[in-house]
Amino acid sequence: MKKSVTRIILVLIIVLFGGAMYYLYHKNAEDPVVYETETPSKKNIIKKTVATGSILPLEEVLIKPNISGVIEEVFVEGGDYVKSGDLLARIKVVPNLNALNDAKNNIDEARIALDDQKRNLDRQKGLFNKGVVSRVDLERAQLSFDQAQQAYRAANKRYDIVKTGTTSGYGNTANTMIRATVSGMVLDVPVEVGNQVIESNTFNEGTTIAAIADVEKMIFEGKVDESEVGKIKEDLPLEITVGAIENKVFDAVLDYIAPKGKEENGAIQFEIKGTLDKQDTVFIRAGLSANASIILARADSVLAVKEALVQFDVDTKKPFVEIEKGEQDFERKDIELGISDGIFVEVKSGISEGDKIKVWNEIEPEESED
Repeated sequence: MKKSVTRIILVLIIVLFGGAMYYLYHKNAEDPVVYETETPSKKNIIKKTVATGSILPLEEVLIKPNISGVIEEVFVEGGDYVKSGDLLARIKVVPNLNALNDAKNNIDEARIALDDQKRNLDRQKGLFNKGVVSRVDLERAQLSFDQAQQAYRAANKRYDIVKTGTTSGYGNTANTMIRATVSGMVLDVPVEVGNQVIESNTFNEGTTIAAIADVEKMIFEGKVDESEVGKIKEDLPLEITVGAIENKVFDAVLDYIAPKGKEENGAIQFEIKGTLDKQDTVFIRAGLSANASIILARADSVLAVKEALVQFDVDTKKPFVEIEKGEQDFERKDIELGISDGIFVEVKSGISEGDKIKVWNEIEPEESED
């Protein structure tokens, strides 16, 4: 019985020893872990944030009429260049019956007053010739007559203006002739012949006849999220890319950040504006959508590595990399970091350009077809 137990124990020891030897053999036969290395290089690193928006004219002037009526003729179309004072359109006045009737009544009243002053003047002249009244009384009668005559002429002109929109003696200043108030390109003519327009006054903005702007002075107008607005400031450079213009970047300067944000789709957005540098060779149409890269920081020709190569100490939270000192033999090197663009990060000190940095990705051995 004792011999059987002893044999079983010996067999178990032999099996365990054989298994351990087999495991160690295969463990030693496996390929060692091999790590790739990369070297730092000189790069231009730009830290930036992106805002979406559109390209708009710096100043856009809306031309509105000073009288209501119907468009009789339009002389320009979108894309035309005009100078201040150029004729844009002509309006045919549709008179208001109440205003026309009031103007006609004013003429009748002015005529009655004029006839009365004429009789009074003639009477004063007769009395003056007889020596009954003084010259002062005659001159007063003459003044009253002249004023009544002037009021009668004004009433007639008022009647002509209400009826036709103009009167004799005004020439090019007639309200029916709509002219450009500034020089520039006509961006839009939202009216056509036959459209009714409303005059611009204290109670009404009026109908827009044309929109004119200087297309040589364009701005980028966009919005940034509240999480980014604290990182930007005025006078920062912008790089504008327009979707409709490929392979072209326009330089601009950030010159306005809204002091108050607006809620849009559950997020607070702040309006920004940037003035574009003049582009003589490229025509940028107003209203094109664009993206603005706001350059927060820039470092040219600095030593940089991929952010994926940088590790951080668990205790001190300081950055470091592992430098190859021999064949697959690595040594820790503490480094000082600068700005980052999200892919590459500037290294201010700790390594040199020729160092080989450990990549934390094992090289998997290629499997043979067998």
